[in-house]
Amino acid sequence: MGVPVQPIQVIRVGTQSTEAKPDLVVSEEPLEIRIGHGPEDKREQFSVSVTMRTPGNDEALCLGFLFTEGIINSMDEVMSVKYCEDLGRAEGLENLMRVELKPSVVISDDQFKRNFYTTSSCGVCGKASIDSIKVSCQPLSGEKIQINKEVLFGLSESLRSSQDVFKHTGGLHASGLFDTEGSLIAHQEDVGRHNALDKLIGTGLIKNTLPFSEAVLVLSGRISFELVQKALRAGIQVIAAVGAPSSLAVNLAEEFGMTLIGFLKNDRFNVYSGKERLVL
Repeated sequence: MGVPVQPIQVIRVGTQSTEAKPDLVVSEEPLEIRIGHGPEDKREQFSVSVTMRTPGNDEALCLGFLFTEGIINSMDEVMSVKYCEDLGRAEGLENLMRVELKPSVVISDDQFKRNFYTTSSCGVCGKASIDSIKVSCQPLSGEKIQINKEVLFGLSESLRSSQDVFKHTGGLHASGLFDTEGSLIAHQEDVGRHNALDKLIGTGLIKNTLPFSEAVLVLSGRISFELVQKALRAGIQVIAAVGAPSSLAVNLAEEFGMTLIGFLKNDRFNVYSGKERLVL
């Protein structure tokens, strides 16, 4: 199992002195996600994604990615998730994970016009069109939750204080789920903000706690179209982020009636859509 941090030596330069000191940096390693599918007597496999991630919670990352991309809809479609052991080599096994789908799951060729390649900085890149990114998202269900602005003011600091690896490296994004009273339910860290959210959603898939319809999602960075899409797949009604949303993120949130908050600080934030869920 890979480790989330790596020790290094740095030269720390100040106005009065220069010194060599030990330090920690966040780990970033590739993870290839493979799918096994087909009838029992004719199983096939292919590589669906290579993502640059922080090692740890790889099972949740794989399942969350497949769920948020619309490839699977529940754990009932999954037979197993494990690191590859059939490569005939000793190295690199922790960077290859295979998800075996049940024979009843039909994989369409149209779903995979190309392999995904995901970097830690920009999310899934190079898809043929916006339509191929926008997986089928269901309308948000259930009663609209309500959250007080005073609760929102405290969420970014609460998420930051929960980031154990960030405290040592300063190099990680986080996704956190909070209830409407401001209590932290769960969180995940990763060098990629989309990976952090996939790990969070994948954990919910494993624990059978989806949808997250009564929780508020807090993001440590900006809000991209892809993160809104992933949150919609998980049934999330409210996203609040430290950074700014993109135009496509706002458009998608408005289309599905999601509440979108950006530039979240301890004394102010901007509301881009869905103000009816906020007690202002």
